[in-house]
Amino acid sequence: MRPLNAPLQVIAMTFPFRGALLCALALLSFARPAFAGVDIQHWVAANGARVYFVESHVLPILDVQVDFDAGAARDPAGMSGLASMTQELLDSGAGGLDEDALAEKFSDLGARLSGVVDNDRAGLSLRTLASTREREGALALLRTVLTQPEFPATALDREKARAIAALREADTKPDQIGGKAFARALYGDHPYGRSPSVESVSAITRDDLLAHYRRHYVASRAVVSIVGDVTREQAEAIALQLAGDLPSGEPLAPIPPVTMPQARTERIAHPANQSHIFVGEPVTRRGDPDFFPLQVGNYILGGGGFVSRLTKEVREKRGYAYSVYSYFNSQREPGPFLIGLQTQRAQAADALKVVEDTLARFIAEGPTDAELKAARRNLVDGYSLRLDSNRKLLESLSTIGFYGLPLDWLGKFPERVEAVTAAQVKDAFRRRLSAEHRVKVIVAGD
Repeated sequence: MRPLNAPLQVIAMTFPFRGALLCALALLSFARPAFAGVDIQHWVAANGARVYFVESHVLPILDVQVDFDAGAARDPAGMSGLASMTQELLDSGAGGLDEDALAEKFSDLGARLSGVVDNDRAGLSLRTLASTREREGALALLRTVLTQPEFPATALDREKARAIAALREADTKPDQIGGKAFARALYGDHPYGRSPSVESVSAITRDDLLAHYRRHYVASRAVVSIVGDVTREQAEAIALQLAGDLPSGEPLAPIPPVTMPQARTERIAHPANQSHIFVGEPVTRRGDPDFFPLQVGNYILGGGGFVSRLTKEVREKRGYAYSVYSYFNSQREPGPFLIGLQTQRAQAADALKVVEDTLARFIAEGPTDAELKAARRNLVDGYSLRLDSNRKLLESLSTIGFYGLPLDWLGKFPERVEAVTAAQVKDAFRRRLSAEHRVKVIVAGD
């Protein structure tokens, strides 16, 4: 089902649709409701769960996500892959129903169950029609999966075998090798630097799954995000229904702070024809005060596709790579800033020098007025695409809820982008990026 081969995982699984409800829900999913404004309601349920709700009656659909502080950073040392495997097997049997029976019941209701795991969180999301029969049936099944998972040994053995096979295959691919090495070089033994291995996955037992589930899937650390065709009163009942039977839970120790790496270059031998190059350093947390200057600046540097500086310098002027990109990945602790590209082995050194020179020049000079204006316009114009469906709105809402971002985060996004100045971009990049901490990983480089 889901390979445990990525250091930064966001992986989803879905159940199939069936019958007439398939057609209705699939057609509705293509509709694009217009969100003139996003009114986010927030409260803490009696069981301690934090609830975030957007009421929308544009479509007869309900989307719900329940997240927990149960991501890969909570894997014990030597047990990387435990968080992902626990989440993976929540629906493999629950409340006396095996996985086939669960899948059939979701399908008969026209509902879709999905899972998400990354470094910080893990959980489940549900999409269902908002009509009473379908909504109540789907929510009851979700509650069963969340509160009564059984983790059958046969399913664990099967998924371990699949994961191990995927890991062995990934260990032959230069992009996967490079991604793991990059995370390791940035974070060392910090939980963000660990990746699942054949050995760590092989060691996972059913008792380990149960222990991880009981410790982390608790009401006091549940974040319930609800978007769709229900009232506030119904949303309050849904939140209590989904997390009401979970234990309150004991406090967790915080994730360790990130120690900034020392600059280094790691070369990994591989027979591939192309070199895979990763350049970056840990930079941003969720809610970082420099978020908007860094995002606007990154659009200009390497996040804007064909209009970015890196693309112009690396691809258009010199033909070193078809694609070169950069991004900031914010997490609970500082997530990575990454520049990535693939290029012919013989020109890897030249391509890397162009990347480094382009970055250094951008940090020193900042953006031009024309670049800044275009970046702000494109980011604001693309903003509506973040909210053009209940599902996308749910993804943003769950992020706001899990990381405790301001409730006006979405509503004020355009004006905060528009307020970014060239001086702010230059200052943020100068302060937050440092050659002293910049790590370079080159797979298949000469």
